[in-house]
Amino acid sequence: MIPGARPPSVPELVRAQDRLTFLYLERCVVSRDASAITATDERGTVHVPAATLGALLLGPGTNVTHQAMVLLAESGSTVVWIGERGVRYYAHGRSLARSSRLLEAQANLVTRRDSRLAVARKMYEMRFPDEDVAALTMQQLRGREGARVRRAYREESRRTGVPWTGRDYRPDDFAASDPVNQALSGATTCLYGLAHSVIVALGCSPGLGFVHTGHERSFVYDVADLYKAELAIPVAFEAAALDLTDISGHVRRQMRDRMFETRLLERCVRDVRWLLLGDSDEDAATGAEDWADVVMLWDGRDGTVAGGTSYSTAQALDVDW
Repeated sequence: MIPGARPPSVPELVRAQDRLTFLYLERCVVSRDASAITATDERGTVHVPAATLGALLLGPGTNVTHQAMVLLAESGSTVVWIGERGVRYYAHGRSLARSSRLLEAQANLVTRRDSRLAVARKMYEMRFPDEDVAALTMQQLRGREGARVRRAYREESRRTGVPWTGRDYRPDDFAASDPVNQALSGATTCLYGLAHSVIVALGCSPGLGFVHTGHERSFVYDVADLYKAELAIPVAFEAAALDLTDISGHVRRQMRDRMFETRLLERCVRDVRWLLLGDSDEDAATGAEDWADVVMLWDGRDGTVAGGTSYSTAQALDVDW
């Protein structure tokens, strides 16, 4: 047995909705000191309690030690490796959830046309709270959403005085876009990071989307779009109005503050659970079953049976599928 501190049990961990939204680090060494993650550069060392992190975003120039990764894994924190200015995604860490309940619900809903459409309508209903979208087709919903986002761009342009000529996203040449498009890219990347961290922490699949499809992060885009007009677009236009030299850094800090002020992490957990399980606010706040360390065996006749049990040959052969 390898000596060391006992890993925390699931009930001892900080709930996903109560954690910091994200912490972005670049050009530093990430290590461990007891139960804290340390970030060290030429200016000194900063300590961050690992169990409070929702997502740790590792940018260019970061080196992370083995012990730091062990601590983050034990704490159920998501680690995401990203590119410069956060415009590229490379990899992420493990789930905080022990139960597959949400993942199974997601897979069941997304593989049936009627239930997939129902979830997609719920997503659009969250964006149009005063409208009845129950009878709208996906084509009509997409058109309504496109008009809403274009209106949000125009309104923020008028409010901030920043000219708007259209979305120009260039992942291979970030500096080629105008300041407002650079800010939009940075702000939406922060939003994607938070949505990804919540989805992974809850044990869901980032790739099984309801509106978006065909991409490994389809569900991430679905969830992030729920908050884009409320958070990312205003922050981006406000940043573009300031004529900054480091617009991406400013946007990250503003998104961090806005996410904290709006309790976005808590809202995101609640919204994902409502979309997939129809949970009430109280159910979504606890979600105790998602953290239970239970292993069952699938049974073709009775649903599931207890794991960790030796079943006799006679029982094993008594199957009527």
